[in-house]
Amino acid sequence: MEAVVVDAGSKLLKAGFASPDQDPTLIIPTKMKRVVEDGDMVDSTTFEEVTVDPIVRGFIKDWDAMEDLLRHVLYTGLGWEMGEEGQILFTDPLSTPKSVREQLVQMMFETFNVSGFYASEQAVLSLYAVGRISGCTVDIGHGKIDIAPVCEGAVQHIASKRFEIGGVDLTNLLAQELQKTNPHAQIDINEVEKLKERYACCAEDQSSFNNTQTCQKEKHTLPDGQVITVERERYIVGEALFQPSILGIEEYGIVDQLFRSISSVSPELHRQLIDNIVLCGGTASMTGFEDRFQKEAILCSFMRPSLVKPPEYMPENLPKNSAWMGGAILAKVVFPQNQHITKAEYDETGPTIVHRKCF
Repeated sequence: MEAVVVDAGSKLLKAGFASPDQDPTLIIPTKMKRVVEDGDMVDSTTFEEVTVDPIVRGFIKDWDAMEDLLRHVLYTGLGWEMGEEGQILFTDPLSTPKSVREQLVQMMFETFNVSGFYASEQAVLSLYAVGRISGCTVDIGHGKIDIAPVCEGAVQHIASKRFEIGGVDLTNLLAQELQKTNPHAQIDINEVEKLKERYACCAEDQSSFNNTQTCQKEKHTLPDGQVITVERERYIVGEALFQPSILGIEEYGIVDQLFRSISSVSPELHRQLIDNIVLCGGTASMTGFEDRFQKEAILCSFMRPSLVKPPEYMPENLPKNSAWMGGAILAKVVFPQNQHITKAEYDETGPTIVHRKCF
């Protein structure tokens, strides 16, 4: 049986058997609804539906909920049989705390009884997905942005940067802006998320953004029949990545951060990093983002940077699923070559073995 690859993010969990030329079998929301069980002392007339986020800003926070989610994914979604569990590979966000890695490997061996475990950093896996072992990844997730230079398959942690802003913050920004221009509309945050995916785009440059007052109005009908207008708001979502002050954050924009990260690495490595920049995460697929990023990058660097295009033979959703696909590629190597953590090794050493064998 093929190893299972799991890429668990703040918004979506992607899982499937290791087939790198295919999309993940399962792509499901990470957010869960707490179900009232029979016998619970809750008045159904006053009960409010409670949602749980097992993963916050990329890291597992609610381990009980995470166990329930993985139980559903592995046994119901992917068809594992109790007592016949296989091997599993997890993707690690940048700067994952050691305690989180240890608790995850402990859960896998002691609760799920897996036969083998491996974990690898998302930045490395995203490069593997486009056929590289060195480069720099810019991963814009739902709850965080990770910028990581990678040399010969190893993340340069001292030069990496992690920011706790992401797609969720851009959704909240869009909600605020839409409320200003549509003061009488009541827009559910889930609907704002859909509006962001449909309308959000990047202006060509900062000057163009400042002149978007005259951009075309779009009329949009909400599910409840309300009609709202979407105008300049569509551009502010992308602009916030280049001007974080829009979000009230005193930080450099995403391109400046990239080059500050690269400049922290040895100068002889700069060329291969600048020649192999990979944009990934759902927000990176926003209309106009790649062009704006490239334009800003050329202005920032005396060396012409190069964005890596996904190989033609890979699925078109690769930028959104790159860490999972890189994990599927790596799983084809580490498990057949016995580079993973086995049950016997875990029993002998305990959870700390994850730091020695998974790097």
